[in-house]
Amino acid sequence: MESRTVSVRKGLFSVELRQGGSAEPLLFLHGSGGVREGRYLDMLAEHFTVYAPSHPGFGESDGLDHIDDIIDLALFYHDLMDELELESAHLLGHSLGGMLAAEMAALCSHRVRKLVLANPVGLWRDDEPVVDFFALTPPEYLRHVLHDVDSAAAKQAFGAPESQEEVMEAMYQRLQSFSAAGKFLWPIPDKGLKRRIHRIKAPTLIVWGESDRLVPASYAQDFQSKIAGSQVTILSECAHMPMIEKPDEFVSLVTGFLSA
Repeated sequence: MESRTVSVRKGLFSVELRQGGSAEPLLFLHGSGGVREGRYLDMLAEHFTVYAPSHPGFGESDGLDHIDDIIDLALFYHDLMDELELESAHLLGHSLGGMLAAEMAALCSHRVRKLVLANPVGLWRDDEPVVDFFALTPPEYLRHVLHDVDSAAAKQAFGAPESQEEVMEAMYQRLQSFSAAGKFLWPIPDKGLKRRIHRIKAPTLIVWGESDRLVPASYAQDFQSKIAGSQVTILSECAHMPMIEKPDEFVSLVTGFLSA
């Protein structure tokens, strides 16, 4: 994957973008922790032209001050698609990115070829609320989002920094990402998607980790019931990070669905 910077709205936004591949376009929308390192992006790029931007306020992307809410963010991404000269694309959204992808598909259905939602937020149940991850310590957070915090995949993606400089950088990145995510998820990740989700027309696959302690897997059925014709796959021995914990199975599911 190569990195570049894309200007949107005549320089109002500067977007850090990773891109790779040479087939159908696939826009990957990351969760609250930013674009996580892992094999999954390169694996997806073997089948699609993958665009993996950092949302405004995450990574090296700026312009968050010009976005008020999740609808603004969804419309911003339609502007980014214009800048990338993408009339339409497949959307793959994880967690916060899943809510965003659903909003984009509800607002402008003709621009979304197929939709994959991986452990998305955006709906709410009083009897099984989404955990307030902003209040979790880093060790608590890992226990909520990973099935096995001691697995090789978990250590590679979330391993402890080795130097003091790396520790400080990791702390800064976490603070930056969670502060930006709070604009769209705090105090609860229910920003009205339930009133718009019925507008989604794109064929939709919903993927969930069975062990997700952050957003319970029961929400998969809630999303499925509100998106006509959608499919659900629950991954065992997997929590909130399917692309990290089960990259081969996850990529196989996604590519099989999008290519069918």
